[in-house]
Amino acid sequence: MADPAGLRAGVLGHPIGHSRSPVLHAAAYATLGLDIDYRAHDVTPGQLAGFMGSLGDADGPAPGEWLGLSVTMPLKGEMVRFMHRLSPRVERLGVLNTVVRDADGTLTGHNTDVDGIVEALGFAGFRRDPAGGRLGVLGGGGTAAAAIAAADRMGLDGVDLFVRTPARAAGQADLARALDLDAAIRPLAEFPTAAPGFRAVVATLPPRAADPVAGALEGASASGPAGADALPPLLDAAYDPWPSALATAWRHRGGQVVSGLEMLLYQAVEQVRLFTERLRTDGTGADWPAVTDAMARSVGLPAR
Repeated sequence: MADPAGLRAGVLGHPIGHSRSPVLHAAAYATLGLDIDYRAHDVTPGQLAGFMGSLGDADGPAPGEWLGLSVTMPLKGEMVRFMHRLSPRVERLGVLNTVVRDADGTLTGHNTDVDGIVEALGFAGFRRDPAGGRLGVLGGGGTAAAAIAAADRMGLDGVDLFVRTPARAAGQADLARALDLDAAIRPLAEFPTAAPGFRAVVATLPPRAADPVAGALEGASASGPAGADALPPLLDAAYDPWPSALATAWRHRGGQVVSGLEMLLYQAVEQVRLFTERLRTDGTGADWPAVTDAMARSVGLPAR
């Protein structure tokens, strides 16, 4: 690898104090032998233009050459308009979580949340064979869009979106259909009895927002075929506090659960790949299993 000096990266969002991204990225760069200063920056939508305009300034948000940015709520949609280029995935989803800054200042938007969801569900026990079936998604925001794209990657046939306000999920249903997935919008209250009928479930609601369905889940019966009361793998994107009420109820019913930290881990691994790609100019490859393991251990997750 190259021997970079004064390189910067960071995570943007509001609020940002809870973010584990600096810990994850620090572990990755230490394992890779790279001196990259990665910090959290509290940026609101109204402050985003000013932050982005100062990236190339010597007296900007942090001195040095920027490699990239991790983007969290509420900036995943707002950031798209500042990009010079978009990956095909971002063009389709309309949201990003990763910005790669080339040496000439070109900004490219990526979405690694999809990778994070697929890998986290795999860690929870999802298997692609047999193909088909449906993904249950709680919520209809930007992470739900990534979950829909993940359903396509996992070879599923359709998605059911469980939301409190059906009209707000219309765009996500359209996205699913554009990916040749069947889509249904359903009231959140229906989820507890419908849960066993899915191949996997992704909860994208904010912390504690799924608490009302957790209690109902404890005593819910299956809505699928007789005897089909086993719960599928669940990824609960919330991870603070943990375990969530939903995760606890899921485990009480015998289902496998992973927290949003697993998703955060795997999407961050892909971010590190993207951020450091232009530094790897000597033809050597990184030991990505070792990087992933170091990142997992840095946030208290089990070894890979």
